[in-house]
Order: sequence, then structure tokens, then C-alpha cells
Amino acid sequence: MAVAKGIKKIVAFKKQSGLGSAASGASATQFRRTNSVFKADRDSYSGEEILTHHMDTGANYGLQKADGVGNFQLSAGTYQLLFAAFLERDFASVSAISSLSLTIAASGSDWTITRGSGDFMADGIKIGQVVRLTGGSLSAGNVGINLWVIALTATIATVKVLNGNSLTAEGPIASCTMTVTGKTTYTPTTSHTEDYFSVEEWYSDISKSELFTDMKVGGFTLNMPATGNITGNFNFVGLGRTTNTSANFSSPTLTTTGTMAAINGFISINGTVQTALTGFTITADKSAQNAGAVIGSNTGIEVSTGRIKVSGTITALFDSTTIRDLIVNETAVPIDFVVADDQTDTADVIAISLPQVKLFGDAPDDGEKAIVRTYNFVAEYYGDGSTTGSRLPTIMQIQDTAA
Repeated sequence: MAVAKGIKKIVAFKKQSGLGSAASGASATQFRRTNSVFKADRDSYSGEEILTHHMDTGANYGLQKADGVGNFQLSAGTYQLLFAAFLERDFASVSAISSLSLTIAASGSDWTITRGSGDFMADGIKIGQVVRLTGGSLSAGNVGINLWVIALTATIATVKVLNGNSLTAEGPIASCTMTVTGKTTYTPTTSHTEDYFSVEEWYSDISKSELFTDMKVGGFTLNMPATGNITGNFNFVGLGRTTNTSANFSSPTLTTTGTMAAINGFISINGTVQTALTGFTITADKSAQNAGAVIGSNTGIEVSTGRIKVSGTITALFDSTTIRDLIVNETAVPIDFVVADDQTDTADVIAISLPQVKLFGDAPDDGEKAIVRTYNFVAEYYGDGSTTGSRLPTIMQIQDTAA
């Protein structure tokens, strides 16, 4: 007797054209997982009759529901549809800025890129993005490498080189181009998208398909330890499940980008890249739930969602009072996070920015070891942001260089 095995299971997802329109065929994406569980539950209603035979008459079927959780190791280009669905805006490219006259200079362990005229911010560059330089007569070591923007004015971008190398001071160099690598998304203030997915678990060794439909992304988590892989999960809420003996999706795409590890990441708090953090987590949620039953149907009519809420924790060696005093002084600050899949100049990168965060609590531990404090934070809408400023008016921005 054949028995389904996890290593043979293929989990794939594809965006639907709309509510009630299950997706099928080609162009699905494999969910690269460490574990996933999708299920369909049914409400039940017990009979309440009191009968002379002294026995329960059983229960009736009620509303069918679907939900699931997919756990993963973070990789670029794999989950952009799901991040975009949660944030309610599709990933989009930022137009490259050409014909720049640039001067590159050292600034401590970081670098400044100064343009001769124009406005980086109005041209779409934002703090937290990863950019690359090309064109002109730039030195070879300055061309095409990942530069993380950690501070920004109209004419000066302060950047950190992600691969551990250095830039070469030079300039002004004419005819240069600055490009935001890959694509970005963020929660907008208007024109929010509403995406539904079909998610299939295909048990290839027993030829059984379970297709979960009208699934919305209800939230996600990310966990960055001091050392090790960046892990996380997406949670889904949907309306139903159908079963079959053939696969619903044909040859779903499996991305081949590398998984990301903490040693290739940086975190900036209030504009300062931190060197004593031991852990960082993000939890994003918008209270997705089945909207409920209607008479005459055993499935719900919609998946409802609420406000986008983002929170998390930071753990850090207690080497100064800088982070603690943000709590004492009730100071709202930005947090920016970036991680690459290796140390090469053009590694794939995922960057996440939270433009306005408040920290609550700074619980210390103890023992015959270095003292670690745990800081909880809650992100909020950054009302001072703008499309022509250094940060957008949003709660979260994500860049995926392989999107």
C-alpha cells in the first residue's frame, strides 16, 4: 500500500483572477517550505432532540472553512506575490536615475554618494533600499555592487556596502545611473489590492490533490537569529477545499535563489547600524477570517481582513543605553533590515523598512554570561512620509531584488 510522504509532497500557489475563480494550469509557484499544513474544517451542529430510545441522533454538517500555514527559509524571488498580497500593493520597479554626475567619498565605515544636481528622493530613492551604480567612467569596483541606503537627502545618499568590500573614492563622474535593484512594494494609502490564491498540496506518490481556494494571506513572521537561517511563515485563510486524483497545477516553478542567513544581514535602528543585536523578529497580521455563512451555502462568501498590524522583538547585548533610552524618552524611530543570500557583489537581497516604530519594554536577563535585553516594538503608519521624501507614508516597505 502506498503511503503519502512529506518529501514527495509539492505545495504550490497561484493568484486567482478574483473571488470564486480557482486558479489552475501553468505559472504556479512552488512554496519552498520547511513544513506546511493546510486543512479544511467543517462546523457541526448537534441534534438536541430528546427521544425515547435514549440516544443522540448525531450532528449536521455546517460551514466549510480552509486555512493553512507554510513555514520557510527566506529566499529572494519566491514569496513576492504573498508579501504583496499582505501589503495590498503589487511589487513594482523604481525608475532608474540616469545622466547623474556623482562623487563618491568615505564617511567613516560607510560611503556618501553625492549628485551634482537634482533630488534623489523625488526620483524615487528611499532609505532602506538597495541600489547599484553603473555607467560613466566609474571605477570597476564601484559598478554593479549592492549598496544599502541608510541615510538620504536630496543630493546625498549615505550607503553601506553589503558585500564587506569598499568603494573607491572618486568624482565627479558624469553620465552615471543609479538603480533600485529588483522591485519594491509597500502598503499604500489608497488603491489597495485584494488578492486571492489557490494553494495546492499535491501528493505525488499516491496521486492525490487537495486544492484550497479563495485563500488570503492573513499574516507572516520573520525570525533572524544571531547566527543561522532567516526563517518565517505565511498564514492563510480561505473558503474551501476540492480534491482530485490529478495535479491542479502543471509544473509549478521552483525558484533557485539561495536561502538567507543572519551573517549576511544588517539592522539599522534610528539610522544607526547595530553591532550588538542577537535576534530580531517581525510579526505582521491583519486578522483574516472567514466572513461566515449564508443560508443555502456550505461555504462562506468572503474572507475579511482588518488593519495591517506589525510588531516584533529585538534582543541585544547590553552594551549601551541607546536603545533603552528610546523607551525612556518615548521616541518613535525607524527600523531597517536587509539580508543577502551570500557575500558576492551582486547577491540577491531582501530589504524591509519600518518607517516608524515605538519600543516598549527592555527586560534584561542575568547569569554568568553577557547580559541580553529584550525590546518589544510596535510599528505604525508613518504619516510624515511622502513619495518625494526620504521615506514613504506607510507602515512597511519591502524590496526583493529577484522579484
